[in-house]
Amino acid sequence: MISPGELVAAPKVLLHDHLDGGLRPGTVVELAREIGHRLPRSDAAELGAWFVESADSGSLERYLETFDHTVAVMQTAEAIKRVASECVQDLAADGVVYAEVRYAPEQHLHQGLTLEQVVDAVREGFEHGMAVAERPIVVRQLLTAMRHMARSMEIAELAVAYRDAGVVGFDIAGAEAGFPPTRHLDAFEYLQRENAHFTIHAGEAFGLPSIWQAIQWCGADRLGHGVRIIDDITHDGDLDGGKVELGRLAAYVRDRRIPLEMCPSSNLQTGAAASIAEHPIGLLTKLRFRVTVNTDNRLMSGTSMSRELALLSEAFGYDLADLRWFAINAMKSAFLPFDERLAIINNVIKPWYDSH
Repeated sequence: MISPGELVAAPKVLLHDHLDGGLRPGTVVELAREIGHRLPRSDAAELGAWFVESADSGSLERYLETFDHTVAVMQTAEAIKRVASECVQDLAADGVVYAEVRYAPEQHLHQGLTLEQVVDAVREGFEHGMAVAERPIVVRQLLTAMRHMARSMEIAELAVAYRDAGVVGFDIAGAEAGFPPTRHLDAFEYLQRENAHFTIHAGEAFGLPSIWQAIQWCGADRLGHGVRIIDDITHDGDLDGGKVELGRLAAYVRDRRIPLEMCPSSNLQTGAAASIAEHPIGLLTKLRFRVTVNTDNRLMSGTSMSRELALLSEAFGYDLADLRWFAINAMKSAFLPFDERLAIINNVIKPWYDSH
């Protein structure tokens, strides 16, 4: 069994983490007080518990409602900088060495900020966080467009404009049902023409058609969640030597090494899996899909990378060799330039695991 100390010390790579889903409860309370925003709980500990309980409903739509409060307190440049800096510091303290943190700029314009000012505020916050963090960490931005809105082309252009200023990619998020990724096809085609990277939330609350569209119509580099790819795999329930058959789409995803940004605790909350032990990540890891482990929303799930890995280790018996595999999978799949990815793998991840 991996000790809690080892779990925190182990270098971890995080590809799927939402900035507005990772605030410290105390920060939400303070920022809400400053602007007069009414919260369901005024005590930080009680508020933290409320977020987790509300997100535990089993519904993606209800889960997404909790963001009304975090987004409300992130409407000024100073508030955004603070949240971004604390995000980096919290990840570094948990042993994360590289992270791509996503957010939707269009949700932070209610007090008069421009899209560009939002991106600049996040960048300043990340840079401050990296400068003061207790451990070395590299953090980059993913700009998200909301799939039920009509600003995806605008956000895609913003991602390209800022790709030399801390933004490494693009994403779409929000409720999947009724809002297929093909609604934003013009944005994805633009990104492809610009040689830009993008991931798509797909296969979380909606099934195989969402994954198929994300890959084969939109050209996604990675799948945000992708947990429902399990629907294209037939198996007898035995992870150790049982009979397994992959459908065409699942085989394509595995053959092409398309990264799956898996978020186990979050999937339990939204009803995509019944328990950690029954989560598809166990079989997908066994079948050697390009699996990565992520937090999704640390506040709403009351989680961290160390906690996610601890839950998986307990459920599936993973050891440090498995954690090393997850970390390298994620670093290989990052949108950082190749030489920078390689440097983190060879100079940070491998040396630590080789010495433990």
